[in-house]
Amino acid sequence: MDYNLMREFADSWGLVAMALFFVGAIVFALRPGSRKLAEEAARIPLEDE
Repeated sequence: MDYNLMREFADSWGLVAMALFFVGAIVFALRPGSRKLAEEAARIPLEDE
């Protein structure tokens, strides 16, 4: 693969893939019921075993 082919891919499909990943991460974080799971995960370091 040469530089121009990689650059062309990054300018087109790479940008689309990153945008879809970003939207998916936002949807995953803001889905119903995620607040409880996030709060539980945030308390894990503070638990004393």
